[in-house]
Amino acid sequence: MFLVDVLLGTYTVTMPDFLRILGGTEIPGASFIVMENKLPRAVVGLLAGAAFGVSGAVCQTLLRNPLASPDVIGVTSGASAAAVLGIVVLGVRGQGVSWLALAGGLLVALTLHVMARGGGASCHRLVLVGIGCAALLQAVTSYLLTRSDIRTASEVMVWLNGSLNDSTWERAAHLLLATGLLLPVAAHLAHGLRGLELGDDAAAGLGVPVARVRLGLLLLAVALAAVATAATGPVAFVAFLSGPIARRLLGGAVSLPAAGLVGALVVLAAELVAANLVPGAVLPVGVVTGALGAPFLLWLLVTGSRVGRGG
Repeated sequence: MFLVDVLLGTYTVTMPDFLRILGGTEIPGASFIVMENKLPRAVVGLLAGAAFGVSGAVCQTLLRNPLASPDVIGVTSGASAAAVLGIVVLGVRGQGVSWLALAGGLLVALTLHVMARGGGASCHRLVLVGIGCAALLQAVTSYLLTRSDIRTASEVMVWLNGSLNDSTWERAAHLLLATGLLLPVAAHLAHGLRGLELGDDAAAGLGVPVARVRLGLLLLAVALAAVATAATGPVAFVAFLSGPIARRLLGGAVSLPAAGLVGALVVLAAELVAANLVPGAVLPVGVVTGALGAPFLLWLLVTGSRVGRGG
C-alpha cells in the first residue's frame, strides 16, 4: 500500500523511475512530485498510522474495553486542543506543536485517571468520563477557532480533520524520531501487557510489576497518540479500528506489531481514496477514516448491547 500510494494516483510513476529518483536521478516533474509530495505524505501516513494503531491497541487491552481508544476517550482531543491553542494563541509552529500536543494528551490522561479512580476505577466509567472530556475539549477548540483570523482558522480546520496534505520531510523526521524512540518501548512492555490482559492478580503472579507497567503503558499510549496527532491532526477512528481488526486477523490474540501494521494500512489506504475520490481536490484523510469508523463503532455498540442482555 505504501508503494501504491507513491506510484499511483493522478500522476503515475513507474517503479524503474521511482528507483532512479531514489538513486538521485533528476526526472523533470516526476522528481518533484515524488520527493516533495507523494513520498513525504506516505512516510508520515505510515508512521502516524502505526503510532495510532499501537496506541489504540494498548489502551483497549489495558482497560479491557474496545471503546477505550485514544480518540474516543479524549486523549487526541486533548492533544488537538493544546496544539490549536499553540497555533492560534501562541503562534507556535513545527516541533513546538508536537510538545504542546504531548502535554495536552498527558493532561487528559491524568484527568481521566483521577476522575475514574474516584468512582472505583471502572473501565466503563473511564470511557464515559473520557467522552465527556472529549466533548469539553472540542468546545474549547471551537472557541479558539472563533478567535483566530480566517487564514489561521482555515489552516487549523484542515489539520483538525486529520490530513497528510501538509506533510514535509521535516515533519516526517520529527515523527520518525518520536516513533523510533516509543515503538521499541512498546515492544519491551508488550510482555507486561499480555500479563495484564489476564487480570492484575494473575499478572502479579507471573512476576509483572503491575503498577509500574500499567503506568508505563498508559504514558506510552498517550505519547504515541499525541505525536501522531501533532503530525497529522486527529485522524478519526484509526486507533479505534486497528486493535480489533488485528485481533480478528490473529484469531483473538493481542499483537502490538499487528495493530501498528493495520493502523498504517488503514491510513495509507484512506489517503489513496482521499487523494483520488474527488477529481481536482484532495480530501483530508480523516474524512475517509471517519466514514469507515463510525459504522464500526455503531456495530460494536449494538453487538455489545446484545451481549450485555445475554444474547
